[in-house]
Amino acid sequence: MVNIEDGQLAARRPPWHASAAYLYVLQLDGPALAWEYLRRHPGYRQAWHTQAADAAQHWGLRTLEDPALDARETLPDWLNARACTIRVIHDDDPIPEASPFELWRLPGRKQLQHDGRGLLLAARWPGCCVRLKLAPELHDGMPHAFAMRACQEPCMRYRDLANDLDQLAAASRCEPSAATCPRPSQSALQALLTLQALDASQAGASLREIAEGLFGSTEVASDWHADSALRARVRRLVQRGRALVDGGYRELAGLDQLAPPPLGRNSPTPDRP
Repeated sequence: MVNIEDGQLAARRPPWHASAAYLYVLQLDGPALAWEYLRRHPGYRQAWHTQAADAAQHWGLRTLEDPALDARETLPDWLNARACTIRVIHDDDPIPEASPFELWRLPGRKQLQHDGRGLLLAARWPGCCVRLKLAPELHDGMPHAFAMRACQEPCMRYRDLANDLDQLAAASRCEPSAATCPRPSQSALQALLTLQALDASQAGASLREIAEGLFGSTEVASDWHADSALRARVRRLVQRGRALVDGGYRELAGLDQLAPPPLGRNSPTPDRP
């Protein structure tokens, strides 16, 4: 039996109120998560509409991407993408037991995009995301090798890419009949709540309204006062979201410290009781 009043109440709720709409955030890596914050910046959205010359580099991108597209629909071309991407090239001297390149045998959900210079491939599965750049001469069935740009000395970027290759190799060897998703990490859950709180804040919701959307009205009714931990947590989520929108996304994307973008007009969240 359908409760008409419940349906009407759900229809009146703002889009940010649906936590299920943010579940995809749990599978995003740093560059993809950085895009989620950048596309919410009012200045970036204005730059997309005006298409000003050289605007993309100011935001850490080679080309502007449509802010209406979330991280599942686009692969932003960050300025450091070449250094942080594993290249897949034709192996002209393969070993006898080398396996051929087979695009659709790569694990996970695949996202393929042409950036104007070549094909970029993102393969995502629970707990991992690997970004690959396919060499133009590479075809399905060819012997292949993975290449990474060398560092002058051992660095975190190299270790991260090597770890991605290890996970790719392990996932490619097994073909389970059923897959289970690992429990989301605390950082992934924090990212989900931060984006949801940020959207609510940009929509003009009060801290209490945000808390009810994120944690439920029952918990808010039992623990909401001037010095409550819940109120402080919601305030920190909103502040963190604004900081990431106003330039903090660059660290997630792995960008060098460039000139930060101007602060967006993120109006303060009304803290109504």
